[in-house]
Amino acid sequence: MTTDLVWRKSSFSGSEGGNCVEVADGAPGAVPVRDSKDPYGPSLTFTADAWCSFLTALHSGELPVRP
Repeated sequence: MTTDLVWRKSSFSGSEGGNCVEVADGAPGAVPVRDSKDPYGPSLTFTADAWCSFLTALHSGELPVRP
């Protein structure tokens, strides 16, 4: 992606860092996701529909969540 993205950390990441996921705003129709421990590393890009389906499944309890 050549556009400047604004990355934001998961609200579940807490203040200690750790295993955090960041998502980027500013990519029309796409949702880039990366590991916050490696901000210059690779990212995965999902369609907005796929990301929405993932979040819906996560919030509904369809997917297991690790503590």
